Amino acid sequence: MVNENGKKCCRILLVGQSGVGKTSLIFSLVSEEFPEEVPAKAEEITIPADVTPERISTQIVDYSAQEQSVDVLLQEIRKANVICVVYAVDDDDTIDKITSYWLPLIRDELGEEHSTPVVLVGNKADLVDYSSLEVVLPIMNQFYEVETCVECSAKSLKNISELFYYAQKAVLHPTAPLYSPEDRDLTENCKKGLTRIFKLCDLDNDGVLNDHELNRFQRRCFDSPLQPQALDDVKNIVKRSVPDGVFDDGLTLPGFLFLHTLFIQRGRHETTWTVLRKYGYNDAVCLNEQYLRPKVDVPLGCSTELTSQGYEFLKQLFLKYDKDSDGALSPNELHNLFSVCERLPVWVDEDISGIVECNDKGWVTLQGFLAIWTLITAIDVSQTFEYLAYFGYISPPEESQLSSVYVTRDKRIDLQKRQTSRNVFSCHLVGPQGAGKTSFMKGFLGNTLLQTKAKSSLSNKISLYSNYVVNTIQIYGQQKYLIIREIDILTLNDRLTEPELICDVSCLMYDSTDPKSFEYIATNFLKCFMNTKLPILVVAAKSDEPSVRQHYTLQPDEFCVKYKLPPPHYFSVNKEELLKEVYVKLGTMAAYPNLRRLVHVLLMRPTQSWVSQHLDTLQAVLPHDTNSWIRAGVGIATLTIVGMFIIRLMRATNAGHR
Repeated sequence: MVNENGKKCCRILLVGQSGVGKTSLIFSLVSEEFPEEVPAKAEEITIPADVTPERISTQIVDYSAQEQSVDVLLQEIRKANVICVVYAVDDDDTIDKITSYWLPLIRDELGEEHSTPVVLVGNKADLVDYSSLEVVLPIMNQFYEVETCVECSAKSLKNISELFYYAQKAVLHPTAPLYSPEDRDLTENCKKGLTRIFKLCDLDNDGVLNDHELNRFQRRCFDSPLQPQALDDVKNIVKRSVPDGVFDDGLTLPGFLFLHTLFIQRGRHETTWTVLRKYGYNDAVCLNEQYLRPKVDVPLGCSTELTSQGYEFLKQLFLKYDKDSDGALSPNELHNLFSVCERLPVWVDEDISGIVECNDKGWVTLQGFLAIWTLITAIDVSQTFEYLAYFGYISPPEESQLSSVYVTRDKRIDLQKRQTSRNVFSCHLVGPQGAGKTSFMKGFLGNTLLQTKAKSSLSNKISLYSNYVVNTIQIYGQQKYLIIREIDILTLNDRLTEPELICDVSCLMYDSTDPKSFEYIATNFLKCFMNTKLPILVVAAKSDEPSVRQHYTLQPDEFCVKYKLPPPHYFSVNKEELLKEVYVKLGTMAAYPNLRRLVHVLLMRPTQSWVSQHLDTLQAVLPHDTNSWIRAGVGIATLTIVGMFIIRLMRATNAGHR
């Protein structure tokens, strides 16, 4: 059985001078009576977890200098989870040996800053009418590893069970990581952890825990609410001790920290440990690796996306820290949001206005905030898990961050089924330098060439994700994310790597004003794409300028016909009306790869004005004799059947997609 802090057992070692009653204590615990005859050493005893207060298996080990060597003693010290140094309350020499021999010996073996707790045990309390604690307590202040002192009697059975309970408690709820007796204050790690917890519980981000937030915290940590009177009592205690501990009838951060200091000073370490462990902290008051990065299996051909729960959590997080409700996070608001994290993501202090949607000041909007996490989840899901843990995603009923992320099924199955449930698609934008790829990516955020130049002059910082852009598109009425990654072809001999070929759609871009540009993408297509089922769209950039004949054996249109690709899409960031169409086309090709050769036709539906404009021409070419009408009718009927088949196939695919 594993305890909540991950320990499977507690190994208690009893040491001390001969005759102090170590063995008698063990026999009195087990038999619940004082043994008249005691051997030199008790055999190792294991107490099952289900009979101990802390529900943890306990091993009790006796040491006898008469039967065991110093080497065996040192070995047992290394194996112990807690060491009980036993002394006789009626023998001052045994008390002196605590500081002159036993504690230095333990430090010599484990190191000056070891983490094994020590409990000082004063046996034979039935023989005196005074307490030895006044003499022993200063030792606690001198040696940080001493957790507590307890007086007991093996003969009268006084505090025997309490002794071993305190020993267990010293292992499960140690004082040293939380509190410094010398400073009479919480340790820095403890303050840092409790401060993070306070901020996570402060749902309205006003710097105060109100009654609702305190009750929510209480239920999370202890599975029970705080009664109104108990709440008032807590606030009154804080008010009397900390001037700024209560504000507007709520608990402030100084008040919250004071309460935990009080718990520890009164021996209630388990209260603070329960809180810390509920929020993922280990015995060193650091976040557990398993808490930060739960394991998730992502098979080859699958991808990772945020679920609706993940998006909703991030949305509420954004709104919590958007203090001025302007729809964007200022640098100060963004740093406040990440103040609960061990480290800042690299993109926080970089210019991401060319990667996701930002306002005119370059501050990330809600749409951009969700988009950047969409990108991170797609390319580094462990980072998403890590930050969701920092942000406190793990709270009932969620037991881990796994519910925030969805592992898609293999893309090959999507192709077989002709449907997909995915919401995020990847596009690799491939082309030579200078073809216009960067402007194409900026255009995905709705920026024309002039806007792109204006924004790029605001910052010279280059982001970690500067070769990506993420935004939403509408595909048949459904919102999807499209991630575009820019890949340069530097020479005609360049060949894309395996990771550069893993995407949902590839956009091969050339500069229509450069006669040598098309050869780069044509050569790469023949090397890398010709024998794949990957949807391909050729894009002719800078279409607002006069195009030139390409120095290649086939012109772009001829190339696309020969290799059964959609005709080249002509694009310019100077033409605002052309911006959206190409991205929707790419997204649709990614979502419906089975229909990639029809996508360009379906997205270029003739308008009513087109029909009116060409109606006269249509009538002029219609046949006027009966036989011709019959032949034309058969032809139209055939086209109608084919058209109905295509529409039915599209509807079936779209229904499965939803």
